[in-house]
Amino acid sequence: MENNRFETPITVKSATAGTTQLLRSAREASDYLLNSWPGKRSPKHRAALQACHDALAGDKPAMNARRAFIAAAREVDVFVSDKAPV
Repeated sequence: MENNRFETPITVKSATAGTTQLLRSAREASDYLLNSWPGKRSPKHRAALQACHDALAGDKPAMNARRAFIAAAREVDVFVSDKAPV
C-alpha cells in the first residue's frame, strides 16, 4: 500500500500549454517538481521537494507534502485546483 497518496489530488498546469495534470501522490508531486517545474527553484520549491521526500520516506504525512507543493505551485502560477475532479 502506498501511504503517500493525497486524499484529494492537485491539478496543475502541465508542461504542455493548455493542458492540466493531476497529481495524486507525493511521488507524482516530486516528479513534477524535479522534471516539469516551470519556475525558479525557490525556497518554497525546495521545501516542497523536502516534504515530498519526507512523505516518501514515511517520516511525515502526505498532507504536509501536498500543502508544501500547493504553496510552491501558487508561487510560480502553475496551481489550478486542490478540489476533487468532478
